[in-house]
Amino acid sequence: MKRHLLSSLAIALFVSSCNNSGQENTNDRDTTIVIQDTIIDTTANTQSLDINNIQISTADIGDFPFFTAPEGSEYINNPKVKAFDALLIAMPDGTLQSKEGKVYRSFIHPLKNSTVEITNHYLNKSYEDAILKAGGVKLFEGKLSADQIKHYDEKAKYKGEDGSMDVYNNPIKSYIIRRAEGDIYIQLEDKSADATTIQILQEKPLVQTIQKISSESIAKDIAAKGKSILYINFDTDKASLKADGIEVVDEIAKVLKSEADLKLTIEGHTDNTGDAAHNKKLSEDRAKSVVSALEKAGIDKTRLKAVGYGAERPLVANDSDENKAKNRRVELVKQ
Repeated sequence: MKRHLLSSLAIALFVSSCNNSGQENTNDRDTTIVIQDTIIDTTANTQSLDINNIQISTADIGDFPFFTAPEGSEYINNPKVKAFDALLIAMPDGTLQSKEGKVYRSFIHPLKNSTVEITNHYLNKSYEDAILKAGGVKLFEGKLSADQIKHYDEKAKYKGEDGSMDVYNNPIKSYIIRRAEGDIYIQLEDKSADATTIQILQEKPLVQTIQKISSESIAKDIAAKGKSILYINFDTDKASLKADGIEVVDEIAKVLKSEADLKLTIEGHTDNTGDAAHNKKLSEDRAKSVVSALEKAGIDKTRLKAVGYGAERPLVANDSDENKAKNRRVELVKQ
């Protein structure tokens, strides 16, 4: 339950009423106070909060990530939007729990030349008001304990990235909005300056997208598009094939054996992380590894060609981890 500050007058009236009651039993004292029709439970403790007892919100909160930056401020540094990721959320019982789903992380700073004076208190208060009006409940407020910080260090893979919080020095606040389509968790950093950090997660189950690569799917792609895009696993920063990568090569060999006239160029591609010359050589070496494995499987080397393009021909912009993964690929191109 949200805490309220009582005026000294209200407290004095309460104490006075207790002292004037000769029938009072201190063991059975009613610790709720009614002030101007607002009920305040003075025994409320967030540590005893049971999330399952929080009412499901049906408020219209729009689309993910649900909240714009408050007037005079903006989300900066390319906010991190993850279709599926994990966040550590500060819970009422003092633990940090990992929640999975769609994630949004961003720094919030004042707009340049803004006529609105921005403070951290203004930003945090704006979000809290919006969250509570949407049916949200505060789960935690304060600095993390030594044990919590140790757990954060071990589990928060995103620490140090844009949209991560300085939990070592600053208090944080966490909230929940319970929704039928997936609970929403929001965390804010309580900085002392004119900025803050926000993290939003809506719980969603993982949608499995991995499919077993088959000779049928490879042949179908080549027939329809003239090429097949594959994600073959190699050892990190090496050209050696992993076990499941060898299985994919076996499926390529099946296609070549079933279509005796088919000739393929094996193209290696990387993302733009690291040195361009190194990436180009790595992509070429990986293409050659595929060709070598196909030759060992009985495919005539005259039907195969290996080439590496490094990061020169990206499928998508290298602006996120997900997109970089899409660019790290092998393409089988019909000659």
